[in-house]
Amino acid sequence: MKLHELIGGALRSRTQRNGDPENGLPRPARHVIGLCKMLLSERGESSGERIAAEALAAYQALDDASRAIFFDLLIQQFSPDAEEVARAAEAYRQNRSASTLAHLQDVVEPPRQHLFRRLNMAPGGTQTLVSMRAQLLARKEQNPKWEPIESDLQHLLNSWFNRGFLELRRIDWSTPAIILEKLIEYEAVHEIQGWEDLRRRLEADRRCYAFFHPALKDEPIIFVEVALTRGMSARVQPLLDLKAPVLNPRTANCAVFYSITNCQEGLRGVPLGSFLIKKVAEDIGRELRYVRTFATISPVTGFREWVEGMAHEHKEIPTLVSKLASGAAGPSIEKELLALCAFYLLHIRHGKKPTDPVARFHLRNGARLDRINWHGDTSPAGLER
Repeated sequence: MKLHELIGGALRSRTQRNGDPENGLPRPARHVIGLCKMLLSERGESSGERIAAEALAAYQALDDASRAIFFDLLIQQFSPDAEEVARAAEAYRQNRSASTLAHLQDVVEPPRQHLFRRLNMAPGGTQTLVSMRAQLLARKEQNPKWEPIESDLQHLLNSWFNRGFLELRRIDWSTPAIILEKLIEYEAVHEIQGWEDLRRRLEADRRCYAFFHPALKDEPIIFVEVALTRGMSARVQPLLDLKAPVLNPRTANCAVFYSITNCQEGLRGVPLGSFLIKKVAEDIGRELRYVRTFATISPVTGFREWVEGMAHEHKEIPTLVSKLASGAAGPSIEKELLALCAFYLLHIRHGKKPTDPVARFHLRNGARLDRINWHGDTSPAGLER
C-alpha cells in the first residue's frame, strides 16, 4: 500500500470514529484543512502543485483566530494513530523483518510531515513553511500542544537546509540593493544606521558573507560580519566607527567576527552558524595568507541575568547590581565584575556545557576563551546587555 493511501485511510477512519470534527468551526480554517486532505488524496496526486498553491494561499489569508484553529486541527487530524502505531510496534516485536520495520516507520511518521512535503511543491512553499514555523515559535509558550507541528517542521527544514543546498556569497557594495536592504533590516547584533554605515562595513578591510538557498531567491538565510585588523580588538566600537581609516587588508593579521545574524526566525535551531563561520574562515585564510588569528568579540548575554539571580544568595551582590543599575562603574566594580564573569564563563554549566548561549556556540566550534574585555560594547544595547 502506498504512503498516501495509508494516510488517506487513517484520516478517513479517524473522521468516521469521531464524526465530523470540523462542525461549528470557522469556514476559512475548515477550507484550508479540506485542501490539505485533498492534497494527500488520490486526486492530490495528479494535481498536487495546484492544490498545494491553493492551500498555502488560503493558509496565508487566515487571521490569528482561524490560524490557531488550523493548528489545532493539524494536531487532531494529522497526527499518528496511536492504536495503529501500537499494532505495528507489536508486529515488529514479534517479527523483526524489513517489511514490519518499514510499516512501523510509515505509521509512526505523522501525516503532517507528508503534508508539508507536498505543500512544498507549490511556488514559495518553502518560504511559507519557514514562516509557519516562526509563527509557531512565537506562540509556543502559550500553546505547548502545537509543539509536535513545530518539531515536524524543524525535522524537515534540517533536511532542506543542509549544507549541500546552501550557497555561500560574499556581500560587497556591488551586491544588488534588494539584498543590501535586507542586511540593514535583519542585522540583530549591531544595528546598521543607514547606507553610510553599511558602506563602511563593506569596505576593503571588512568582509560580509551570507548563506543563500535556491528556494529563497535573494533572501539571505544567515550572515556574518568580519573586520580585518592588526591584532585582536578589545572593543567593538572601533570596528563600527564610520570615520575609522580603512586598513590595507594585505597588512591584516587578524579577522574579528563581530556580528552574526540569523535572518529567518523559522530556521531557529537549524545548525547554520557554525558551518558559516568555518566556511568564512577558510575563505579569508585562502585570500589573505598573513591572517592567522580568527577571533570573535561577543556579548556575554546570560551574565547579567545570572548576577541578578545570585543577588538573594550573596549579600555583596545586591550592592553590585545597584551600582550597575546606577551606572557607577568605577575601578572597584570592574575588578569584581571581571572576576565574576570569569567564574560564570568557566564554571557555570548547563549539564556539561557552558550556561551562556554565546559562549556555548563559540566554544563548541573550537574557540577558546582568550580574555574578557571591560566595556567591550559601550552602545546603549551593549550596556543594557
